[in-house]
Amino acid sequence: MDILCGSTGDSLSNYGVEQIYASFRLCFYMYCPPPQLDREDKKEIMLLLTAFDGGSPQRSGTVVIHVTVLDANDNAPVFSQAVYKASLPENSPLDTLVITVSATDADEGLNSEITYGFDHVSDENSNVFSLHSNSGEVRVAETIDYEKVSSYEMQISAKDGLGLVSYSTLIIEITDENDNAPVIYLKSLTSPIPENVSPGTEVGIINVQDRDSETNRQVRCSIQQHVPFKLVPSIKNYYSLVTTGQLDRELESDYNITITATDEGSPLLSSSKIVQLSVADINDNPPVFEEQSYSAYVTENNKPGFTLCSVTARDPDWRQNGTVVYSLLPGEVNGAPVSSYLSVNGDTGVIHAVRSFDYEQFRSFKVHVMARDNGSPPLSSNVTVSVFVSDVNDNSPQMLYPAPEGNSFMTELVPKAALGGSLVSKVIAVDHLCNIFIETTWIFHVLPLTCFIPHALFGPLCLHIFKILVLSQR
Repeated sequence: MDILCGSTGDSLSNYGVEQIYASFRLCFYMYCPPPQLDREDKKEIMLLLTAFDGGSPQRSGTVVIHVTVLDANDNAPVFSQAVYKASLPENSPLDTLVITVSATDADEGLNSEITYGFDHVSDENSNVFSLHSNSGEVRVAETIDYEKVSSYEMQISAKDGLGLVSYSTLIIEITDENDNAPVIYLKSLTSPIPENVSPGTEVGIINVQDRDSETNRQVRCSIQQHVPFKLVPSIKNYYSLVTTGQLDRELESDYNITITATDEGSPLLSSSKIVQLSVADINDNPPVFEEQSYSAYVTENNKPGFTLCSVTARDPDWRQNGTVVYSLLPGEVNGAPVSSYLSVNGDTGVIHAVRSFDYEQFRSFKVHVMARDNGSPPLSSNVTVSVFVSDVNDNSPQMLYPAPEGNSFMTELVPKAALGGSLVSKVIAVDHLCNIFIETTWIFHVLPLTCFIPHALFGPLCLHIFKILVLSQR
């Protein structure tokens, strides 16, 4: 008798079961591993096995076969996104959560345990972020600086327990914060500059840089003080420092110009730079005497070399432009050159007498002193010096009436009956000094009557007329 073995329910052929016929033997079932078996598709299989005999009527028996499909690590982890993108402000605190990546594995058990990690990351970026191996959290591990790196692109791996791995790309865009103040660079500077430069002359070039981006790097430049300079925008981020008015070294010889650059970020950031600028001197100021005129007084019969006075002139210019030299302007005094009467020290301005003066020849005269600087061209100014000669008693009076005749005695007859106060006689004497010194043993009262008369040869003379009066009868 033959026994036939067969199956019902799931087709055995689908699972590699072959039906074998044998006479007077049992039917053996051979199991071959099926390549199409997928635990992730069906974990368990229920088979109904039916056996038929060859008799008549045919008899059969059934059995249920419960097949459990065991997992094989045939599935790699799968990320939820092929590319992850995140945005992160620079200067974010350490341990800030950037993004969480996730992957799933269809396998089970150890085959589904996923470990995350960075893959093929450059050395300079390897420590910037941290990736939790189990949770997939990406956090900040180092200071983030937009000006150094504005974006990061990294490959993240997900590996299961037995080593199957998959990859995803993480792109982190860094957003700029206004954390950089503008920096001012002095590209060129002309110093010193002549004080006679025209307004609008360029004396320097300024460049301003801000490492931030967009509005954070837009910069405004200004000069804080009230100085005769301004900034004129040139090409991008360049400014020209130009003069706005006439410079005067004598008023301001050096300028410390504070330039301030302020960006448009929030909060506003600014920086300053001091530009030192010197003004070069131009010989634009003549010497100026301290007084409008000078007066000198000297007594006649002075010694040659006698110091009469000193004149002083100031020149506010610098160095040789401000060095003053004194000299006498050409002129005459009583027909003689002024240099034969006076001399002036070119360095000090001290005026000396060259000769002895005689009051009876001249009582005063004027000279002109020039003060000249050593600039190019030289500038000068003049001042008048008036010299006054004072008199000393160096001339004896001369008797005019009565005229002496070989001796100094004069005889007058006085009537015996002359009353007191009667006129006895008149004596006339002249002295160039206008000072009379009379000594007499007469008991007469002397009354001087003084008048001045011109004299064609000797100039003004002082004429003295004396009345001799009887004071008492003898």
